[in-house]
Amino acid sequence: MGADREGGVRHRPGRAAAYVACGAVLLAGCASMPDSGDLRGVESTPRQEAQVRVFAMPPHEDASSSEIVSGFLEALTSDDPDYEMARKYLTKEASDNWRPLLSTMVLADGPAADVDRVGGREETDNLSYRLTGDKVATVDSQQSYAPASGEYSEAMHLTRDKKTKQWRIDVPPRGVVMGKSDFQRNYMSVDKYYFATNTTLGASPHTAAVADPVYVRRNVDPMTQTVRSLLKGPTSWLNPVVRSSFPTGTALKSDDTTLSTDDQNRLTVPLNDKAARVGLTKCNEMAAQLLFTLQKLTPTVDEVALRAGGRQLCVLSENDAEGVATRGSVERADYLYFLDDKHRLVRLDAATNDTKPDLVPGALGEGDAQLKSVGVSRDEDMAAGVGLDGKNLYVGALVAGGPLGDPELTSAGKTADERLSAPSWDAQGDLWIADRDPDNPRLLLLKEGVDDPVTVNMPTGLEGRIESVRVAADGVRIALVVKQGEKSSLLIGRIERSDAGKEGDQSAVSVRELRSATPALEEVSAMSWAGDSRLVVVGREKGGVQTMRYVQVDGSTPEGPAPAALSGVKEITASEDARLPLVGYSEDGIVRLPSGEQWQKVVTDGTAPVYPG
Repeated sequence: MGADREGGVRHRPGRAAAYVACGAVLLAGCASMPDSGDLRGVESTPRQEAQVRVFAMPPHEDASSSEIVSGFLEALTSDDPDYEMARKYLTKEASDNWRPLLSTMVLADGPAADVDRVGGREETDNLSYRLTGDKVATVDSQQSYAPASGEYSEAMHLTRDKKTKQWRIDVPPRGVVMGKSDFQRNYMSVDKYYFATNTTLGASPHTAAVADPVYVRRNVDPMTQTVRSLLKGPTSWLNPVVRSSFPTGTALKSDDTTLSTDDQNRLTVPLNDKAARVGLTKCNEMAAQLLFTLQKLTPTVDEVALRAGGRQLCVLSENDAEGVATRGSVERADYLYFLDDKHRLVRLDAATNDTKPDLVPGALGEGDAQLKSVGVSRDEDMAAGVGLDGKNLYVGALVAGGPLGDPELTSAGKTADERLSAPSWDAQGDLWIADRDPDNPRLLLLKEGVDDPVTVNMPTGLEGRIESVRVAADGVRIALVVKQGEKSSLLIGRIERSDAGKEGDQSAVSVRELRSATPALEEVSAMSWAGDSRLVVVGREKGGVQTMRYVQVDGSTPEGPAPAALSGVKEITASEDARLPLVGYSEDGIVRLPSGEQWQKVVTDGTAPVYPG
């Protein structure tokens, strides 16, 4: 079995593994399983076949080095909980040292594997392969997803045992590597929930729940995986602005704990002694974190019971959890707002199909001001409007007869597009806006919408100009469209507030660690929050046409269909509450997209639609 005869392995997204489906109903979907003859590689399992589980095959006797490489890479894409089958392709020492959970490298296609020829010759019992491909993303040891680009290249070494003459891998790749289609079949995104710090909401309850998306393996006990991840704490990016109510060191009672609901949809979670002394209030917060986190998993969890130290600590239902903390996805807006043909602020009942708007009470609706863009506070008591020329920012109460005072802010930009962006309100009742003046570009914060503007500190080295601003309902994350030259991108930042902010110190509010949520788009023209960790974006890929899509804050693509196509989109707004329709301003005027339906015209003459926030 000489090295020259080993050749290279072009690892396609195939599968040298067994597919098992539970239940006769599913068997018709498993076309990959041959009914006779040898087991052969098959194409990647389509994402929609979520019921199909994939199990790897062990190496056969006298397998060639190329078969060992191919079999190992296939085993990485299986549903083997502890990668035990993949370890059978490794030497004992390599298996002992290999840490598959440290990272997952996602490639555009399955990794290609070719003999790494050095000097044209290889030793008889030692052989190196090089794994290559185009990077798409990485998932780190905290299960946090991050987009990646560039070429992936990593060496993998094999040796042939002198006694058994069997090839095995003695230097495996770091972590796990697989193609995008296998990643989508193997992994699912889950939002863990923690509580915002340094953030006081304007209404009760005062605690804001913040989504922290991670990826868990879809067919490997995702409920237990997710709970373990929650207990370990927030990801590094979010950690500076959130807290967990679980005491430090809290974990499941034992390493072999497997969680499942009973026939009443109650989940009992046994914790170690670190949680044994928590009080009822703290325990309810812990249970609320669990309920929020497990809401999208199956089976459904309606109630959580926590146990530690040999006793039951507390029981909390899904309905009671909403009284412990507030989430943007359950805060329904009363109205949809936009500007009419006279550039006045009007509104429609958000939960109906009304098409006849009413002027809002107060000067921004009933007065003479002509507006270009608007923002309405989350409690819907205040509104902010930018004048038609983009120069002045006005703020007023939505109360009949309220006067329109002097501008709260004035831009020195020379044109409307170089002046003020549309404003956005955060959960604390503070107002955010970007001044796009090329000579003095700034992100500004007005406490309660009326205090002197505070310049927000931005990351050093940020290139480009902020074009638009949207603050998340939780008050600790901000979405920015930043334009540099002809390109514009959607960046997500973390809002940090120091105690000095109470004294009006201009260094008190900062946006940190901006990261891209739309790495595939060359141009982003409109965006809005559309969930606790999801946004809707209008943009264009390089050389492509305008598209509308949902994106996650971590830059991944959420499961589910994209919004129905809409031509000529100029502005878009969504509520974190998925029950409310997507609303856009297009060449047809103001249009809305109720769930499961097509776009419907609301009014022909209208611009700048917004939900509160």
